[in-house]
Amino acid sequence: MRITNLRTNHIVNPLGFALDRPRLSWTVVDAAGTSQKAAKVEVASDAGFEEVLFDSGKDKNIDSLAFVPDLVLRPYTRYFWRVTVWSNAGEKETSETAWFETARMDEPWQAEWITPDWEDNNLHPYLRKTLQVDNEIASARIYACGLGLYELYLNGERVSDEVLAPGFHAYNHWLQYQTYDVTGMLSAGENVLGAMLGNGWYKGRFGFSGSQEPVYGERMALICELHLTYQDGSKEVVSTDEGWKAAAGPVQDSSIYDGEWYDVNKEIPGWCETGLDDSEWSFCRKIDLGYERLEARRSLPVKVMETIEPASLIITPAGESVIDFGQNFVGWVKFNLNAPQGHEVMLQWGEVLQEDNFFNGNLRSAKAEYHIVSNGQPVTAEPHFTFYGGRYIKVSNWPGEINLDDFTGCVVYSDIYQIGEVKTANDLVNRLFLNALWGQKGNFVDVPTDCPQRDERMGWTGDAQVFSGTALFNMDVAAFFGKYLYDMYKEQQANEGIVPHVVPAVNLGRGGASAWGDAATVIPWNVYVHTGDKGILAQQYDSMKAWVDFIRRSDEETGGNRLWTREFTFGDWLALDTDNPDNPKGRTADDLVSSAYYYYSTLLTAKAAEVLNKEEEAKQYFQLAEEIKAAIQQEFITHRGRIAVDTQTAFVLFLFLDLVPDEFLDRFINDFNALMAKDNNHLKTGFVGTPWLCRTLSKIGNDDLAYRLLMHEDYPSWLYAVNMGATTIWERWNSIRPDGKIGNLEMNSLNHYAYGSIMEWVYRNAAGIQPSEKAPGFRKVMLAPKPHWRLGWIDVSVNTAMGKYRSAWKIAEGGKLEFHVEVPFDAKARLVLPDAVLQGVTVNGAPLSDADLKAKQKGTDVIVKLTAGKYDFVYQPTRIYQFVLSTNVIISDLLANEEAKAALMELLPEEVTSQMHRFMRMVQNSSLREVAQNPFVTIEESILDALDEKLKTIQP
Repeated sequence: MRITNLRTNHIVNPLGFALDRPRLSWTVVDAAGTSQKAAKVEVASDAGFEEVLFDSGKDKNIDSLAFVPDLVLRPYTRYFWRVTVWSNAGEKETSETAWFETARMDEPWQAEWITPDWEDNNLHPYLRKTLQVDNEIASARIYACGLGLYELYLNGERVSDEVLAPGFHAYNHWLQYQTYDVTGMLSAGENVLGAMLGNGWYKGRFGFSGSQEPVYGERMALICELHLTYQDGSKEVVSTDEGWKAAAGPVQDSSIYDGEWYDVNKEIPGWCETGLDDSEWSFCRKIDLGYERLEARRSLPVKVMETIEPASLIITPAGESVIDFGQNFVGWVKFNLNAPQGHEVMLQWGEVLQEDNFFNGNLRSAKAEYHIVSNGQPVTAEPHFTFYGGRYIKVSNWPGEINLDDFTGCVVYSDIYQIGEVKTANDLVNRLFLNALWGQKGNFVDVPTDCPQRDERMGWTGDAQVFSGTALFNMDVAAFFGKYLYDMYKEQQANEGIVPHVVPAVNLGRGGASAWGDAATVIPWNVYVHTGDKGILAQQYDSMKAWVDFIRRSDEETGGNRLWTREFTFGDWLALDTDNPDNPKGRTADDLVSSAYYYYSTLLTAKAAEVLNKEEEAKQYFQLAEEIKAAIQQEFITHRGRIAVDTQTAFVLFLFLDLVPDEFLDRFINDFNALMAKDNNHLKTGFVGTPWLCRTLSKIGNDDLAYRLLMHEDYPSWLYAVNMGATTIWERWNSIRPDGKIGNLEMNSLNHYAYGSIMEWVYRNAAGIQPSEKAPGFRKVMLAPKPHWRLGWIDVSVNTAMGKYRSAWKIAEGGKLEFHVEVPFDAKARLVLPDAVLQGVTVNGAPLSDADLKAKQKGTDVIVKLTAGKYDFVYQPTRIYQFVLSTNVIISDLLANEEAKAALMELLPEEVTSQMHRFMRMVQNSSLREVAQNPFVTIEESILDALDEKLKTIQP
């Protein structure tokens, strides 16, 4: 038995984070037992646990998902902790030691904000301070914040591998400082502490539509304290003050949107080392930015998390040299350059080629360039204060021939790690999973952005909300979302509870849009369900209430009808069912979208109140939710059960959110299926409907259509983009047309993760891994996989808060179903084996009926209760799961078989076969039996029956 994944507030050994109340978590692997019988948590002030500050004792009630020790935290203090676990098999194991370290907490700052004492706001400075160390150091910490972006150096070395610090947050409300452990970087005698400053989000060109004005501040600035603790117990603090020196550095300009301009000739060798004559440097001066906004960091550090190598060098028809990395990614290129002095090289970024030439017109006003001027010496170059997004790098004015070995792609995103993996028998679906994963990496650069490359790159709330479920399956993003939600509430507090369209709000108006603002309730609830940590709900509960109460005020001001009919809304953004091609909102009524989310957010807030034992508030919000539900039904359903808004998204909202009265449920399901058939069984949904479309179809028992939608390859579909060469998720269903031409240049990102939300259906439905709201954190799970011949097999794993779950199925030879499932230590699962007979199921090679497992027959399914372990189930299902030719199969699948196609031509009426090409183009994604329901097509039942008999004789 081993104890792993020790975390504090979902972070491994957090240094200088705002911890609030530390919440400790761990997982157990390789145990003979299946559950935790008891645990003991110890917290000490030293790694040897000689001074224990907290000892829970052996306790059977300790929660491995979020244990809160009873501690009074002190500033500047490292706390060491470990856990001992006893299993139900008699095992006992103690973990390795983990730690967390507090930052300044409420300690006053000694340092002053400083800025170079010159008038030019655009000069990018070097800053330096010489200090003397005369005693042996026990520990050294730096607490610092630089605006807009900063890099800290000590004796010529970077103090951290973090980039783009201090990150992107609501600077007008709070400024997060970072903590660095530099104990091993100081030497006896003279040392030099230095910094480089850049523009970033704070000062540079940033804002909606590529604003030219700084959003938050005009001047670069730094605040920094170096705390030295000596072996003799004495302490010293070195702070930023007017004694610091400044000189213009080699970064000539920097911009989040436009890139960076770097002149190697302007470097000052040894600028942050001893022995430099800095007598000609300018002094710094104080700048009054105050201290009240300074808070300990909440952002996970942004880092170069991985590297990729170029795939090829392309010489375009226009004569351009373009490096293809084979993957749309976010970060920058690191490269070796050896050029004559004064020689300037430029790199430009683009996502797609057009007519085989370089293209970046869809970046709008963002230049996305890197310029470097050589000093005649070999240099390894990479930017300091910007990032890019794309796949293709145009290299201009390169000296000599380009050697791809000189170039490396640095992939930059927050310090999060992949926890989910999807493998299937279909290579296109596998690529779709990777596209969603790469889209998440590229857009999770401190905040969840809509796109990472054009003149936008903002934390759009709607995109984050609809993708949050998939994001939590793909990667460990609980702490990442925690910071984003903290920013969100900061903005709400200054805006009457209204959630901005983007967080941080930048300069994009008041906000308050349905589905977008509902990120305030949906994301924290999703994080709670995935982690089992009430802490995120406690942190965000006031935010959740503030959002719902804002909607309720709007409702009251328009008559108190329990509908949300006021405020701007994006509707079902970029849906394909609009009658007006210039309207990006889709045809689903704004009032329905808004009111449905009014209900959903109210319900989630009620559930959060219930979890937090706020019983009276829970009761109030549950009551409000019921009133909204009744009002929606009255407004949008006729007295005979017909939906008033006949769109795919409208049906999805009603069915997924359980807004349909029981007496009308069958009609809604039938009408929804009929509408899908009318729409040629293709999606027409936008940002609101798409995330829940396939999940809704599975909920109403139409898994077959959900699989069809997943696996369509023609437009509009997920796999259309994959076939067009996409390596991330597109903003639009047709961002690139079939002829390879890119579409609307004003709003056409090729790295825009929202539609990657389909992967949540793959995790939850195709693989069947469904966490429970009643036992969150994957402590209890429903495993209800949905095998289907279209996929053949699937193998999905998720390293959850409890440990690794795995769900794999395969339609084997002879039509048997094979399932492999894994359940982690101390967790329980309820496995649903579809179309099974208990007596015919084997588990791990033996009859299930003889196994020491609780199993029962429930209708056509077998239900098995599982504890921790690995299990293989095999049985012959009671219905056929293999592909069988019939009139219930969609027509395009029949036409793919030549014998089946000949049978259709032989037996179908002449009025159909004479116009087969036009007919099939219109209905190829429907079955013949569905087509027969069309009043304009005459296919007798007897013909369909005869076709079925004929098709039975044909081998698929």
